Amino acid sequence: MPTVELHAHSALSYDGRDSVDALVDQAEAVGLDGLAVTDHDEIDASLEAADLCEDRGMIGIPGMEVTSKAGHVLALGVTEKVPPGLPFEETLDRICEGGGIAVIPHPFQESRSGVLANVAREKLLLADAIEVYNSRLLTGRANRQAERFARDNEMPMTAGSDAHIAEMVGQAVTHIDADERSLGAVLEAIREGRTSIEGKRTPWIISFRQAAGGAKRRVKNRLAEILR
Repeated sequence: MPTVELHAHSALSYDGRDSVDALVDQAEAVGLDGLAVTDHDEIDASLEAADLCEDRGMIGIPGMEVTSKAGHVLALGVTEKVPPGLPFEETLDRICEGGGIAVIPHPFQESRSGVLANVAREKLLLADAIEVYNSRLLTGRANRQAERFARDNEMPMTAGSDAHIAEMVGQAVTHIDADERSLGAVLEAIREGRTSIEGKRTPWIISFRQAAGGAKRRVKNRLAEILR
C-alpha cells in the first residue's frame, strides 16, 4: 500500500523555500512511496519533481494548488497549468479535463483560502476528495470539521503536510490501497476512497516561520513588480 505526500510546496511557490531536489530527498529519506509538489498556480517544479521521483523508484504525482475564485483546490495528476481565478466549478472541470482529480485542501480554514469562505458546503461534493488532515493546524478544529463532513457524505479523504520547507514533507501522509505502484492507480484509488490518513502537527514555531517567510517573499515580489 503506497504512502504518499499530496501537499507540498517548492521555492516556485511565493511562500515556499526549498528546491525540488530537497523535497524529493526528504520524501525518500522518510520512506515515502510518492510525492506531489503542489505549488501555488505553478506546475513546472511539480513536473520536475515527478520525473525525479520516477528516477528514484518512487511514484511521481504532478499537480498544483490552484487559486480559484472561491479558494484553493489541489489539482493532482494534471500535467498542464490550470489557470487561476476561475469560478470554483469551472476550476474543477478544468482539472478533470486535464486528466487529474480535484482535492479540496483545508476547506474549513477560511483564513487560509479555504473554499467555504465563498461556496456552500454542498459544493464540496463536486470534488473528488477532501483533505481532512492538514498538518499546519492550530487547534485541529478545522480538520475535525473536514473529516466529519467527508464521513457524513461518504467522500474520499486525504491528508497533506502543506509543507513549505523540505523538513516538513511527510508530516501528514495518505496511505493508498492502489492496485499497482503507478500514477494512474494512485489517482483511481483516491477517487474511489481507498485511502487512510496519518498525520501529526507541524510545530507551531515552524508554521510561524513558514508564514513569515512567505510574507517576506510576497512583499519582495510586489516591490520588484512596482520597480520594474
